[in-house]
Amino acid sequence: MKKLVFILTTFVALTFSQNAKAQGTIVDAAAGNDDFSTLVTALKAADLVSALQGDGPFTVFAPTNAAFGKIDSKTLGSLLEPENKKALANILTYHVVSGKLAASDVVAALKKGNGKVELKALNGQTLTVLQKDGKIWLKDQNGNYSEITATDVMGSNGVIHVINTVVMPK
Repeated sequence: MKKLVFILTTFVALTFSQNAKAQGTIVDAAAGNDDFSTLVTALKAADLVSALQGDGPFTVFAPTNAAFGKIDSKTLGSLLEPENKKALANILTYHVVSGKLAASDVVAALKKGNGKVELKALNGQTLTVLQKDGKIWLKDQNGNYSEITATDVMGSNGVIHVINTVVMPK
C-alpha cells in the first residue's frame, strides 16, 4: 500500500511539474485559467500583456474573477474603457512585484520580519504581506485586506499567487 501511494504521489508530482513548465509565461498561465479571465481582459485593456510576457522575473498577486466581482460593475466597466487606461495600469501594476517570490520565500521573509514584510510594487507603492490567523494576507495602502488563497503557479518568467480581493493603490 505504501508503495502504491508513493507511485501515485510521484506520478502526480511529475505530471504537475510538466504542466507547470508547459504553461509558458505568467500571462500564458493566467490566460489558460478561466478563473483569471477578468484579469486577462484588464491586462489587455491596460496594454500590459507584452510587459508581463517579458523576461521578468515577476511575482503577480492575481485577483480571481470573484475578486473583481467585489468591485462595483459600473466602476469596473469604467476602468476597462480606453480613457482610463492609466488608472487601470496603476491598479494592475500594484499587484506585481519585481523578482520571483515563491511561497517559501514569502514565508521566510515573514519569519524574518516577525509576521510582516513590505514589498514595493511595480507602480512604486508599497504592499504589506502579513501572517495572521494561520493565513497570509496582503494589505493595501488603504488598509484593505486580501487573502492569498493559492500559491506558486509557476511561469517561465515568474510566479502567480492567487488573491481573493483586488488590492487598491492610493
